[in-house]
Amino acid sequence: MTGDGKSDAAPAGRGSQRLAETVAELIEKDIVKEGWRTGSVLGSERELIERYGVSRAVFREAVRLIEHHQMARMRRGPGGGLVVTEPDPGIVRDAARVYLRHAAVNRRQLFEARMALELAGVTTAIEKLTESGIARLTDALETERELIERGVTLGHARHLHRVIAELAGNPAITLFVEVLAQLDQDMVQDEWETDGRPDEGNREAAVESHQAHQAMVAAIVAGDAPLAQHRMRRHLQAVAELLKNES
Repeated sequence: MTGDGKSDAAPAGRGSQRLAETVAELIEKDIVKEGWRTGSVLGSERELIERYGVSRAVFREAVRLIEHHQMARMRRGPGGGLVVTEPDPGIVRDAARVYLRHAAVNRRQLFEARMALELAGVTTAIEKLTESGIARLTDALETERELIERGVTLGHARHLHRVIAELAGNPAITLFVEVLAQLDQDMVQDEWETDGRPDEGNREAAVESHQAHQAMVAAIVAGDAPLAQHRMRRHLQAVAELLKNES
């Protein structure tokens, strides 16, 4: 038993699991309410058990959920407690990709989602563009060119799309553009491996993609949002045509 009379036994059944999930949600809300201060201590185990009014077993299951989602971790010993952590965006992106694959998303659906996100992103990126942003776009194009010259014909294009999304200053656009672009690349790679597409064909597609990126960046730097959107739309449509016969 805990000091307040609550059982230490492991939670049993769906009811206890749901209670742990509810406590995890309350912890998340408290972390957000306090400004998500990475490294701060939300409270000791005893303090938090009293705050949320649950058994130690339920609380520890809630902490397990919180740790799994990388919102906080329990630090033992003197001065310990539930410490707020910074989520790893890579883990979030991977989880989203796994879910979308499980949901059997197809490339047409990815195309529709990417189109909406990236057209919005390119417009906002132009509105917020600075000299340092222009330098990042230029560097991204140069990196892409070097990769193609070294024979990298898949994955070379994602970096520029990420930079444009980041320049928009919207974390949601950045996250989902990266998820969808990576998943689209995975699907293209699967198809190429299945069909045995020749390397020369891959290189031709990579060069065409790079040329489209150069045109997009030119429109962005010129501050021409309609032209940048037109070129982004045309580029994504060309990418979608790689598997035009997909159902």
